[in-house]
Amino acid sequence: MKQLITKDRLFKLHSWVGVNLSILLFVVCFSGTLAVFSHELDWLFNPAMRAQPSDEQASWNTIAANVQAAFPEGRITYWHRAHEPYLTDLIYVKQGDDLKYVFANPYTGAVQGSADITIARFMRDLHYYLFIPFQIGHFTVLFFGFVLTIALWTGLLYYRDWYKKLFVLKTGKGAKVFYSSLHKLIGAWSIPFLMVISLTALWYFVERADFPRISSYLDEARPTVQAPSGVEQPLSYPAIDYDQYAAIAKQAIPGLSVKGIYPPFTSTQSLYLTGPSEVPLVRYRANRVYVDPYTHQVLKVQQADQINTVTWLNDIADPVHFGYWGGLASKTVWFIFGLGLSILILTGPWLFLKKQKKLRKLKKERRVVYG
Repeated sequence: MKQLITKDRLFKLHSWVGVNLSILLFVVCFSGTLAVFSHELDWLFNPAMRAQPSDEQASWNTIAANVQAAFPEGRITYWHRAHEPYLTDLIYVKQGDDLKYVFANPYTGAVQGSADITIARFMRDLHYYLFIPFQIGHFTVLFFGFVLTIALWTGLLYYRDWYKKLFVLKTGKGAKVFYSSLHKLIGAWSIPFLMVISLTALWYFVERADFPRISSYLDEARPTVQAPSGVEQPLSYPAIDYDQYAAIAKQAIPGLSVKGIYPPFTSTQSLYLTGPSEVPLVRYRANRVYVDPYTHQVLKVQQADQINTVTWLNDIADPVHFGYWGGLASKTVWFIFGLGLSILILTGPWLFLKKQKKLRKLKKERRVVYG
């Protein structure tokens, strides 16, 4: 076994994945890095998405009425209240075949604008599937979870004394020495981050591939309901009393703060609400309350403190992968290490090509000397 795992083979494998797959790997990793602060980029470049935090919040129905007035032919299909208090609510409004992202101030209730796409949505979609259709794009991105894992472990095995590089940055000895030292320095500091990112990426692969049938542990089925006679279209505001459903969800899960509302897409679908409770780390969807939109009866409840291990892993993957579990502080750390990872991806091929150029020069000199 030791003969199979030699330093030379480790270096060749590390270099191969780092050089041959570097362009796509950089796109995936750098887009993920930008996605960490994508909501802040929306705040920076789109004034309509800014909100001034206040102790008082407008009622859900007030906001829904304002959205309905602004888009009389539209129907709310998803309502997301941001993690960040300085951002507006993001409401998906469907008008025929068109989808609008509507920005509503959660404190004043005013509709402040709309767009066909947001920076956050663009960056997340680029990172999720590179805009390649069907499942091809998703699995292309997820493949790089294996690439990162290989790069991490071949690097660790090749540089067994990696911990000695934590505070070493060589300067004044030329570009190659500097970038080689920088590559090792960033690589050493990035080990915990790379482990987190590669493990969550592998989890995404397992989830999407449904291997080994983890979907059987995830109770994500949306209950169906019996629509009253003559009702063929899904309910919308004002037939949907958002304030009433938010109160029902809070009663079903004590301590719940409603942050997401999913109205029914068809006349036989239930409505459900999500949001954080006292359980840390998990995403909004770890808490779910499904309600019959006609009878207001609670059909199913999922509480974050009662979910099984597989569901818990599934619900911490996003906050951990994108670093938003701890607000701006954790996002800043994730962004810095994401930039470091992007620099690793860029310096690796450059160092490899420099080494190859040097080897070709040495071979040429030997041919000249020895004929």
